[in-house]
Amino acid sequence: MSKCRVAIIGAGAAGLCAARHILARPKTFASPVVYEQTEHVGGTWFYEDCVETSDSGRRFHSSMYRNLRTNLPKEVMMFPDLPFEVHLPSFLPHQDVQNYLERYCKHFEITPHIKFTTAVAEVKPITMEMGGKTTQAWEVTSCDKYGTQNTDTFDSVMICTGHYSDPHIPPIPGLEYFKGKVMHSHSYRYPEPFAGQSVIVFGAGASGIDISIELQQAKAQVTLSHAKPMLTFPLPQGILQTPPLTRVLEDGRVQFLGGFLATAEVLIFCTGYNFRFPFLNPDELQLSIRDHLVAPLYRFILPPAFPSLFFIGVCKSICPFPHFHCQVQFALAVLDGEVNLPSQEEMEQEVQNFVDRKTALGVLERHLLRMESEQWSYYQSLADSGGFSPLPPVIQSLYEEVARQRKKHPQNYRNANYRLVTDTQWESFKKTH
Repeated sequence: MSKCRVAIIGAGAAGLCAARHILARPKTFASPVVYEQTEHVGGTWFYEDCVETSDSGRRFHSSMYRNLRTNLPKEVMMFPDLPFEVHLPSFLPHQDVQNYLERYCKHFEITPHIKFTTAVAEVKPITMEMGGKTTQAWEVTSCDKYGTQNTDTFDSVMICTGHYSDPHIPPIPGLEYFKGKVMHSHSYRYPEPFAGQSVIVFGAGASGIDISIELQQAKAQVTLSHAKPMLTFPLPQGILQTPPLTRVLEDGRVQFLGGFLATAEVLIFCTGYNFRFPFLNPDELQLSIRDHLVAPLYRFILPPAFPSLFFIGVCKSICPFPHFHCQVQFALAVLDGEVNLPSQEEMEQEVQNFVDRKTALGVLERHLLRMESEQWSYYQSLADSGGFSPLPPVIQSLYEEVARQRKKHPQNYRNANYRLVTDTQWESFKKTH
């Protein structure tokens, strides 16, 4: 029996994880082919100072800013099969995460299987006749940096392209009248150019709060505009909270919900990202791909009509590397027959039931892929179905503790250091240099 051939699109954390687990199953799977459009691994963790299109016409991919530190400790962030280096603090600069991914790649000998500077142009389902049986396969057409096209055939495709590279700017009436600089956090790198300027930051997620604090420390006048209830944790003095901006008037002033008006020199949208898979034909795959949603995906991973295509990591508000670790192993369990999937109709109905339940609770479409506290039972269910070891309970326990500290002390929670003691116990400690 021939081995299963899998194409992996993207050599960020999810793609490296997929390659690592395929390489660990040489009896069932052929060596993977990893397509990576850049010259390096790491995906969004590879910091680029440049925020323009490259010489090759490639849009910059990373959304890292210079001073970013992780908002999860390394003890929670790590892949379960390779810890971060012990001497590092719990909350890391992005460079340390990039170094970790390069070490992961080297440790599991993934690099020989990566086609660098090779962009995927098309992923197309095909049917093949083998031994009198019709099977589903995939044609992957790629293009290298010299413009040479190549088409190869695979039994399965894992899409690991992330969702932090296509900025989402919501439709704000009159935005064209704004007289200053309009940008998305995707293009933000450091605060110094904004010193002394009046800046409206729109969105109070992790990036919006971090960037607001950075700008205030650089002596910008910061207005943090968002649709959440008023943040009750201590923000630095000088950051003004307002309701969401609703429109820009013809004279360039910004209007907020409630009618309050303000002027500003810079408007930074911290409003998330769109899903973007230019190499797919969604209609052919019976998928709907909208700004904040890919549907239907059974178990948030595979389209019911094409169960050998896997989207790794489309969910949000998650613990990313452990999330990829579980999704990849479930996908491989599907491919090697350890998981018997329900029928297409049953899978579609399960997805619809989920959407109906969330909608009844008032969850907006753009938030349907936010997992938050539901991620832990999700990982357990994937492990139960796929027959692999579940995440140890200590990961959830520490994740939830850090979330509490982040809300209480948004400026200082990263000063803490943690270590895992057992599968169920962690402890905090003072790090000595």
